[in-house]
Amino acid sequence: MGIPDEDIVQVRASTDIVALIGEYTPLKRVGRRFVGLCPFHSEKSGSFSVNGEEGLYYCFGCGAKGDAISFLRAIDGCSFVEAVERLGAKAGIAVRNEAGEQDRKARDERQSLYDAMEKAVDFYHDRLLTHPDAARARQYLRSRGFASDTVRQFRLGWAPEGGSQLTQGIKANRAALTGAGLSTQGSYGLRDVFRGRVIFPIFQADGKAVALGGRLVPGIGDGQGPKYRNSAESRVYQKRSTLYGLNFARQSIVHSGEVIVCEGYTDVIGCFRAGLPRAVATCGTALTDDHFKLLARFGRRIILAFDADMAGQSAAARFYEWEKRFEIEVAVAAMPPGIDPGELATSDPDQLRAAVAGAKSYLDFRVGRAIDTEDLKHPEGRARAAEAAVAVIAEHPSDLVRDQYVVMTADRTRIDTGRLRELLEQARRRHQHGQGRQDPKRGAAQGGTLRSALQDDEPPLRDEDAPPDDIARVARPGPSGSPTRPRATPGQRAGRDALALAIHEPAAMAHRIDEALFADPLQRRAFAALATANNLRGAIEQSDDDVADLLVQLANYDPQAEADQAIVALVRSVATGALGDLQAEAREAQLAGDDGRLRAIGPSVVWLKSQLEVFADVGAGRHPPAPVVEAADLLLGWLRSRQGEDS
Repeated sequence: MGIPDEDIVQVRASTDIVALIGEYTPLKRVGRRFVGLCPFHSEKSGSFSVNGEEGLYYCFGCGAKGDAISFLRAIDGCSFVEAVERLGAKAGIAVRNEAGEQDRKARDERQSLYDAMEKAVDFYHDRLLTHPDAARARQYLRSRGFASDTVRQFRLGWAPEGGSQLTQGIKANRAALTGAGLSTQGSYGLRDVFRGRVIFPIFQADGKAVALGGRLVPGIGDGQGPKYRNSAESRVYQKRSTLYGLNFARQSIVHSGEVIVCEGYTDVIGCFRAGLPRAVATCGTALTDDHFKLLARFGRRIILAFDADMAGQSAAARFYEWEKRFEIEVAVAAMPPGIDPGELATSDPDQLRAAVAGAKSYLDFRVGRAIDTEDLKHPEGRARAAEAAVAVIAEHPSDLVRDQYVVMTADRTRIDTGRLRELLEQARRRHQHGQGRQDPKRGAAQGGTLRSALQDDEPPLRDEDAPPDDIARVARPGPSGSPTRPRATPGQRAGRDALALAIHEPAAMAHRIDEALFADPLQRRAFAALATANNLRGAIEQSDDDVADLLVQLANYDPQAEADQAIVALVRSVATGALGDLQAEAREAQLAGDDGRLRAIGPSVVWLKSQLEVFADVGAGRHPPAPVVEAADLLLGWLRSRQGEDS
């Protein structure tokens, strides 16, 4: 038992797949379809195609394909039921779920946490905007440059100092309040977890509230407790896979192709205020592979906007691994020492924008910092700079990249390239044996608050399962890593156009093509699926993987010919093949001395040659004249009868 088929059909039909996928990658119309960069693999030219009419997508680069439901499953890693329910909610459809009692109970419990958190966000936000006890909090936010429109955009709130005002003020049961981390059991009953703090609501990428961050306000209360307090993890909130601000920033990230990663909530809001609405922050934890996996769905350039230098060799290894694994680029925006993006957004927003615009690759930034800390006017300073730079370069996994930075370092320090390469080999050997640790004093000089974003212990990087997808099947990669596809014959190209037209313009192709026209077995099976199903969706669902893959491709393929051109090209190709077969039979009959067989074949060979001569003057891309179209129809009838004889 699960979601009824009719509800799934209604959700698919009501979902604008172009708008849905456009939230993750920019699309532009090309003919009858939309194209863009594939959100599932890194590419420079768009091979990702979306057919809005049929509700299907296909990547001609990596082979990813499916519909709105499978796209959401693959891109967000959610279950089939969750994908249908999310799309249904967007379309205003009440999706029924006839799952078992245990599954339904678990889903209801999760939903109760979402509902309680949403009510808490509304409660705290209204309190900040309207209640007298929030006056000092409003004054504090104004002093940080947070205007009323910023407060409303990010739904900031105020948690009053009283012990249980939220607990008593919203309609939610005890299990939901404690499960969402909003209330805790005290000596005299439930008490609010957040008290006397400005509230920063934390949302999932899809906009669902899942947690809260609270900051003490100077001059209010006794100032007890940590400066920042975050919700504990729950069934709907995991810090290692949640990024503050992503729900607000995702559209800008998709269209710019880059995301700015900050350390704190106010830094994110500061970036938005400075005209950089593509910033996110971790939620009190280190950057993890789950964070980078999430970010890679929206943008391929990750700009770190922390206020100091990197945190040593272990951090470097992670960043290089993430770059390779998720096919992203990690860059660093050089911030002034001791100033974070939130402060810079208020004091000098132009400098913040310039720092982001001038962000350097991770290795470039680290090498530059290593060299810039020394006085290059003296030989001793140049030697120290070179040694520090080489130690950083040695951590990079690519020989080619390392060598280029050695040359750059030689230019800046005026030390022979060959000597630096020798130092690099020594550093690589130490690095490979786990001895390439930085000097503690030098690490302290280069380290800073960015270290805190990378200091948590994380489990070893693991291989991820392939993204779930109802009908996705990635093409087999060749030696270069790109999917291999055999070169199509003229008949296969003509068959491809004819099948695509049968999908896109069925009225123009009705009764004009037949299985007899498809010499390619896969195309013949695809035609049979289209001919026996009520629609394209039905043909895909009743077909095997290979045929389904071809049909989804063709739904996202613009035919290179009109109906008459495609039919003429296909008939000519098949008829030419038939002529070759007949001529081969005639030669065999002649060699065997079978005059009877030769006399039976001869007229067909002569007639077929004369018919094919009609096609001789029809060039590629030209619309065939009426006599040619009539000859094609005549040949189609002959091919049908011949197929009947063979069967």
